[in-house]
Amino acid sequence: METPGSQSSLHRANLERVVRAVRLAGSLTQAEIARTTGLSAATVSNIVRELKDGGTVEVTPTSAGGRRARSVSLSGDAGMVIGVDFGHTHLRVALGNLAHKVLAEQAEPLDVDASAAQGFDRAERLVGQLIERAGVDRSKVAGVGLGVPGPIDVESGTLGSTSILPGWAGTRPAEELKERLGVPVHVDNDANLGALGELVWGSGKGVRDLAYIKVASGVGAGLVISGRIYRGPGGTAGEIGHITLDESGPVCRCGNRGCLETFAAARYVLPLLQSSHGTDLTMEGVVALARDGDPGCRRVIADVGRHIGSGVANLCNLLNPSRVVLGGALAEAGELVLGPIRESVGRYAIPSAARQLSVLPGALGSRAEVLGALALALSEMGDSTLLDGSLPTATPAFT
Repeated sequence: METPGSQSSLHRANLERVVRAVRLAGSLTQAEIARTTGLSAATVSNIVRELKDGGTVEVTPTSAGGRRARSVSLSGDAGMVIGVDFGHTHLRVALGNLAHKVLAEQAEPLDVDASAAQGFDRAERLVGQLIERAGVDRSKVAGVGLGVPGPIDVESGTLGSTSILPGWAGTRPAEELKERLGVPVHVDNDANLGALGELVWGSGKGVRDLAYIKVASGVGAGLVISGRIYRGPGGTAGEIGHITLDESGPVCRCGNRGCLETFAAARYVLPLLQSSHGTDLTMEGVVALARDGDPGCRRVIADVGRHIGSGVANLCNLLNPSRVVLGGALAEAGELVLGPIRESVGRYAIPSAARQLSVLPGALGSRAEVLGALALALSEMGDSTLLDGSLPTATPAFT
């Protein structure tokens, strides 16, 4: 029997510490594990050998700084996680293993007017298809990450008011999907998951403090502070779209006037071009035309960039992130939008904060949120389950 402070309990804690570091990073050299965990190189070497012998981790030769090293990752068959992303017009699902390898992905259109029950039924079906296609054992699924385009109450797990999926407000998405899949489900809003996806796989890799700005039907931000998503006590941190830019500006869906969202979100931007470009224009279309040299679209995108930059400058002054990653369709505009963002940051942010900031487009495109859902599932699972081989068993509904 282990007692607190005993050698056996200390050893167990060190095992979990190493597994946690590798699980969150995907792969680390033994030297990186030592720096991350604070354990000595000799302790890490012994623990890695033990985990390798037990089949929990895999060790492969690599190089670091021009020297030979050993890369440690969780075993490919140690477990699986699933990511589910509900968007304004899509449902996307991904399957990955604990070594951060994406095994399969699938997406299909989603009717914004579909009920929550219909949406979760379709998610259950897509998950089953993905598992069957990948040929994996359902009992290996350790958890599910779920993304929704709206605020999630931290305590109750209830989806707040959302104009993107209006029929879903008041539902408890994690509980709904857990009933269908029979495994733990962790839910967060799409901006937070975009931040996680870019942090683990994309333009935020290697930094500890960043803001992921998503501009689509709304404007939101996922905030990463010291390597962790910051949600706030009520789960609404990152609502950058409701920073006031003009007290006499357009009325926002939140009830205030002149919010950043009223100057940058697609629902407000596209009408500016309807008289000259027609009513069928999408944000993706505006970006494509701007890249082809259309002067009207270029002007609108530059204006949007300057407005977003004002909001980013406020973030710089408050949180001093080292990187801002722009996601959503607007990121495809590249320097047409990034340049004006940097211009506004340079004008409105504290000079020292502006100098330390890099503004980059997202590397993952439309996949950022579903990969962030995978990262969420990876971050929330317990390390003891990996060491004990006690992953939850899926229910018969999980087919």
